[in-house]
Amino acid sequence: MTTTESDASASDAVDTDDASSAIKSVPPSRLGRTLYAGILAYMAIDGFRNNDKRVAVAEEKGVPMPDLLVPLVTGMLFVANLGILCWKLPRASAGAILVFFLGTTPAIHDFWTMEGNERQANKINFLKNVALMGGAILLLDAANSDDD
Repeated sequence: MTTTESDASASDAVDTDDASSAIKSVPPSRLGRTLYAGILAYMAIDGFRNNDKRVAVAEEKGVPMPDLLVPLVTGMLFVANLGILCWKLPRASAGAILVFFLGTTPAIHDFWTMEGNERQANKINFLKNVALMGGAILLLDAANSDDD
């Protein structure tokens, strides 16, 4: 390879890196983040409004220190949701949302232990939460891509 070819190859590599970093720095769709964040905000606000009921359910399910943990994780969900909406600290925000759903979904929506309408309602909530986990994983991937 000649010096000219070597210089051209190096130049192409730099141009490719610049183009890929420009693409990666664009946050995910604002509309998509707003829709996702709207659902999470509703869930968190509803959690605060119905804290006593949620603490009772968590206590029934054997969650340790439910009086402390239920409002704490609800607050974590709300703050992480704002991070996704504004795309500030997106990796921490998406990670916190993922942790929220990984911790609460199997513990609270254990439909496999239930019968009838209760089983069906909890299965729907379990599956909804799994879909929201998938969204958090996509956002986490997008946030990680911003760091490349």
